[in-house]
Amino acid sequence: MYTSLAAAAGPVLAPELGRDLGIAPKWVGVFIGLTYAGAMIASLVSGGLIRRYGAIRVSQVCVAVCATGIAIVAVVPPAALPLLVVAAIGMGLGYGPITPASSHVLARTTPASRMSLVFSIKQTGVPAGTALAGALLPGLALTLGWRGACVGVAIVGIVVCAAAQSMRAPLDADRRPDAPISVAGAFAPLAIVFRHRALTELTLISCAYAAVQVSLTTFLVVYLTEALQWTLVSAGFALTAATVGGVVGRIGWGALADRTRSARVVLATIGLLAGTCATLMALAGPQWPVATVVILSAIFGATAIGWNGVQLAELARQAPAGQVGLVTGAGGFVTFAGVVAGPPLFAALAGITGSYSSGFALAAIASIGGALAILTLRR
Repeated sequence: MYTSLAAAAGPVLAPELGRDLGIAPKWVGVFIGLTYAGAMIASLVSGGLIRRYGAIRVSQVCVAVCATGIAIVAVVPPAALPLLVVAAIGMGLGYGPITPASSHVLARTTPASRMSLVFSIKQTGVPAGTALAGALLPGLALTLGWRGACVGVAIVGIVVCAAAQSMRAPLDADRRPDAPISVAGAFAPLAIVFRHRALTELTLISCAYAAVQVSLTTFLVVYLTEALQWTLVSAGFALTAATVGGVVGRIGWGALADRTRSARVVLATIGLLAGTCATLMALAGPQWPVATVVILSAIFGATAIGWNGVQLAELARQAPAGQVGLVTGAGGFVTFAGVVAGPPLFAALAGITGSYSSGFALAAIASIGGALAILTLRR
């Protein structure tokens, strides 16, 4: 949850941060793209790190790195904008290994019949962290300034690192201090994924879904404040509605996938609904009732954010025995490729067309295209 909170701080505070530093808010897409570029690299090497140091120790280091990155954002002056690049990539390096580490722990303890639900509950930490950012950070920015809000996020990270130490010994008991870590070993998990058709399909489809998810959480606040003339607090509430919808969606979709034993059909359904919501968001205007847009945001979040637990559980089911962490890390590398591409493409379209609606139209195409691909490949 913490790494998600830290990663969401930039998009939530983008209107204030951009105004202070002289940056157009739409360029938050580049910041997020850099963040997830760092996450791609870290996710790929995470399997070896988890085996050597343990999932909890890796998670502690990740939280510390994210806290450092958001602290850099808090102190960056207008004349030193390259520091934002360093902060973005640094937070990505901390964000990437979190999912493989948690999947490594859960795969050892979760019955196969409950895997989609348990993994989905675990993945609610991502939208929950974003929801906290949307609910708390705008208010903090009004009282402490956006820099003070960033400092507060960094302090929370220190507390989380310390709190995790008590559970490290039992959960990291399977670590292998002599496990090798090398460049060649970092790319080996990709070979595992692409040797298995089911794993390949799941990771490629997640690339499209991830691009839509992060575009929603990155640009919703900016879109509502700039295109629909909402206040920052109101827009933050809409982001909270979307991410709370994501929490509910992840649990609901996970339970449905376990009950129906058809994760691929569930994933296709999610994509079709998310594409519909993206289309409606592209059509929204200042005259739309606030309640309508908030409800649309919640449903959009339940779908565009709700897919991840089902996909990760299916990856764990299909992974060779004892290689869940490696496969999840490699899958995350491919998934983050969509995240890296999504926000910059969204920002570029917004710049070219002068409208954020074009970005949401692209998200609709990606969601529906991914859903149709799942159904076609399944057949």
